[in-house]
Amino acid sequence: MPTTRSSPAPIEAPHEVGRAWRLDDFLASLTASAQHTVSAYGSDLRDFAAWAQSAGAHDPVAVDRLMLRRYVSSLTTRGFAKRSVARKASALRRYFGFLRREGVVAVDPSLSLRAPAGDGRLPRVLDHDDVSALLDSAPAANEPEWRRLRDDAVLETLYASGMRVAELCSLDVDSLDLAAGAATVWGKGAKERRVPLGKPAVVALRAWVAVRHEVVAPAIGPALFGNERGARLTPRDVRRIIDRRSPRPTHPHALRHTFATHLLDGGADLRAVQELLGHANVATTQRYTHVSNHRLRDAYTEAHPRA
Repeated sequence: MPTTRSSPAPIEAPHEVGRAWRLDDFLASLTASAQHTVSAYGSDLRDFAAWAQSAGAHDPVAVDRLMLRRYVSSLTTRGFAKRSVARKASALRRYFGFLRREGVVAVDPSLSLRAPAGDGRLPRVLDHDDVSALLDSAPAANEPEWRRLRDDAVLETLYASGMRVAELCSLDVDSLDLAAGAATVWGKGAKERRVPLGKPAVVALRAWVAVRHEVVAPAIGPALFGNERGARLTPRDVRRIIDRRSPRPTHPHALRHTFATHLLDGGADLRAVQELLGHANVATTQRYTHVSNHRLRDAYTEAHPRA
C-alpha cells in the first residue's frame, strides 16, 4: 500500500503561558523583524513554554541547556522538518539572549544549542518572461488607476533594488531620493543601507507619489505605500499584488532572489551584491552563485556544439 507522510504531532499546550516567561516583552523587542517573523517566534516560544511547563519548568530560570537539547531532539523525533526545527532553535537563542540582557537569567542556556540546518532552498528565480509578465502586463479590466500605479511602483522597486518585502513596506516618502535614483532602507538589525533604483522604478515611483494622497490616510503619517484600507502596506498585501499579476504561483521574495541572480549572471561582483542585499555575511550571498552557475551550465549545454 502507498504510504503518506504524517504531519508532526501537535504540541499539547495549556491555554495560557505564565507571565514569568515574558514572551510579550521579548516579542515587543523585535522592532527590526518582519511581522511574520515575530508571529512565528511567538508561536514557537509559546509551544516551548508549554512543553517546559509540562516538564516541570514554570519559568525560564528553571530551563537549562539539557532541557533545551531534549526539546530540540523531541521536535526531530516528532517529525518536524529541518527548516522548522532550525527556526524554533533560532527563536530560543534570541529569546534567551534577550532574557540574559534583561537580567532575568544569569546564564544563557541556549549558547551551545544546535539544530539541523535547513535545506537552504531558494524560491524559484524568475526568467525574463516571468519578470515581464509581472512588470509589463496589461491593466486588468476596471482596475482603479491608483492601484495600478501603486502595484507598478511596488514591483518595479522590488526588482530594481532587491530589498526585502518587509523593508519595502517600511519605506517612508522621505526614504526616496528620486533625483539620485536611490532609496534608503532599514534592514535587519536596524542597519541602514542605500540601494539604487533603475529608471523604470523611478518613473513608477514618481507616478505613484503623485496620487499617493488619494490612498494613504494622513493619520498613518509618511508611509510610502498604502493598502485599500488606507493603512501602511503589509507583506500580505504584497503577496496579493503578486498573486494578481503573476501568471503562476510566485513567492513574494522571488523578485529579491531574481535581482541577485540576474546581477551575478551579468557579471556583478559578489561583494557588491552582498552590500545591495544587506547581507551581514557573504556566505549568505554565495547561495545565489549556485543558482547563477547552474543557469550558466544550462546555457553552455544548450549552446555549445560539443557540450
